[in-house]
Amino acid sequence: MIELEEALARMLRQTVPLPVERVPVTEAAGRFLAHAVTSPVPLPLFDNSAFDGFAVRSADVARAAEDRPVWLRICGHVPAGSAPCFKVEAGTAARIFTGAMMPAGADAVVMQEDTLVRGERPDEVGILDPVKPWEAVRLQGEELRPGASLLAAGARLSAGSCGLLSAVGMAEVPVGRRPVVGLFSTGSELCAPGLPLGPGMIYESNRAQLIPLLRSCGAEVRDFGSVPDEPAATESMLRRCFSECDALVTSGGVSVGELDFVRSAFEKIGGTIHFWNVAVKPGKPFVFGDWHGRKLFGLPGNPVSSLVTFWLLVRPVLLAMQGAADVSPPTLSAKLLESLHNTGHRRHFLRVKVSTAGDARQVGVQGSHALAGLAAANGLVDVPPDTSFRVGDQIIVLLLP
Repeated sequence: MIELEEALARMLRQTVPLPVERVPVTEAAGRFLAHAVTSPVPLPLFDNSAFDGFAVRSADVARAAEDRPVWLRICGHVPAGSAPCFKVEAGTAARIFTGAMMPAGADAVVMQEDTLVRGERPDEVGILDPVKPWEAVRLQGEELRPGASLLAAGARLSAGSCGLLSAVGMAEVPVGRRPVVGLFSTGSELCAPGLPLGPGMIYESNRAQLIPLLRSCGAEVRDFGSVPDEPAATESMLRRCFSECDALVTSGGVSVGELDFVRSAFEKIGGTIHFWNVAVKPGKPFVFGDWHGRKLFGLPGNPVSSLVTFWLLVRPVLLAMQGAADVSPPTLSAKLLESLHNTGHRRHFLRVKVSTAGDARQVGVQGSHALAGLAAANGLVDVPPDTSFRVGDQIIVLLLP
């Protein structure tokens, strides 16, 4: 039995990122950037107006006031998307709109709300408020210079970063390929939801929680259903999955029982098991193996153990396969509303519910089979062996999706 950090470190050392592919920026959110990106252009691309109003020479309107408007002749209009071909001379102003290119000669924009236009003087505008040089003007390159770093290699692309890449003219972006991950559960007692239960049968639930977890990690999931507790059936399913997938997640059949066949079947088809049994609770029987460069993640059959080991061990590797720079789980600090205790010899990952106020409390029964508490939880708390946390303590919560 090995410690969690050692298990994860060994898994990550044996993980090679998948090949790089180029995808449209509009489809890149959630993917991981394969190479660092710099800006090919400045942002803004040119001097432009921050508001609808009038482009002026600031010196012309230095004495403007509501009771003493400065009247300027309107010398032209500049809608967004056009290039003005005139110059704002002394005593003139140009009608301009948000995002439109500044005309030559102008060094400021007066907001429309600070101007006055009269019907009897349609070719003139009254300026009611002075402006400073370059007020309400977005200057070329003030946000980004050409060559400026945009995003580092391994960054997860958000909606905002995709917008930034588009703004500098990038239509495609290099990202790590998504892993194709197979999934099946083991157990002759398993029955598909919606079908009538036979004697001693239970409804299969692990795949229903693992599929969205896999997708939240960017994986393309191939669900192979469930297999009975039979060596030949398990071996056949393993061969099929590895022929089609980059990695495989199994649920159940990895412990030491007489009907646990995943490990033996995996070794029979030529797989190498790097370790099994990790010093965590729930989730001790966890298998990590390799079949010709394709990974096996053998999760325990109990639903809470399955989720906990997936989040702690499988998720980081799947992210690393896509080139992610940061594979650590999202966390937040919360205040305990009740005490937590671990009197055992393994780290216990307790399920908690964190409120919007930042308070945390246990949810439901903490057994590895207890789905009701798991369904109510939105985080895990790592409680070391022989440790207690008291009411009011600030704790770190590993957030669940």
